[in-house]
Amino acid sequence: MFEAIESPYLVPFDETFNLKKSPTIPVDLPSKKVCNKALKSAVKELAELQRVLYANGNHSILLVFQAMDAGGKDSTIRHVLSGVNPAGCQVTSFKQPSSEELDHDFLWRTAKRLPALGRIGVFNRSYYEDVLIARVHPDLINRSRLAEYKNINTLWDERYKSINDHELHLARTGTVVLKFWLNVSKDEQKARFLSRLKKPEKHWKFSEADLSERELWPKYMNAYKSALSVTSKPWAPWYAIPADNKHYMRMRVAQLVVDAMKSLALEYPTVSKDDKEHFKVLQDELAK
Repeated sequence: MFEAIESPYLVPFDETFNLKKSPTIPVDLPSKKVCNKALKSAVKELAELQRVLYANGNHSILLVFQAMDAGGKDSTIRHVLSGVNPAGCQVTSFKQPSSEELDHDFLWRTAKRLPALGRIGVFNRSYYEDVLIARVHPDLINRSRLAEYKNINTLWDERYKSINDHELHLARTGTVVLKFWLNVSKDEQKARFLSRLKKPEKHWKFSEADLSERELWPKYMNAYKSALSVTSKPWAPWYAIPADNKHYMRMRVAQLVVDAMKSLALEYPTVSKDDKEHFKVLQDELAK
């Protein structure tokens, strides 16, 4: 079973994660040129690893991305997976749940989109929304369901347990779960919102609701701290990636994905000696 790749940004497994000390920009920030060169190298390596993953067919990769608005999820996914064969990759963006999805348990809608063996699956937001935005806005949860709980914290604890059990099951059955929290600062978010407002080609990305959610920043940080602390496990680690510099963020995510896939020591399938001899016969026949 997969074991987490060591990194300065690996969220501890002992629930001691200190969000306030988690950097939004690294101390020794490489230049844009260095980051882009390293990203290009990682993307090339990831493309080859994906081909072997697809051919091998014994593992799948699930990449989970969570962040505050304007955290860089879309651009990171686009850049990191730019060299991957689309036939072996699927990206799902989870928005507000539909009425059908609300009729099922909170893991149902994401479970339907899990990657098959041999494929890379990407969740742009995920089942973690149900312990993040739902915790900040508890009115989003069916009130009759809440009536069963004398203490609302019991609900979050139970959901954390369900998530941990779910991810352990995935790990046991061949899925490598890598989770990335793109840790953007409030100041950088403000700058990105202003950019969206100033540039006509970015107007479509801005919503007035983003500003009201921004006012709830402390509540979101508390929700992230709890969720990441309780659900970062060796088989499904969280990485708190500094996200104020997009070039560094993309490079670091790409390198972690590559390192995780390399740790699987994947190989192309081999055939038996008899099959090789039979292939030689077929090769001779085709040549004629």
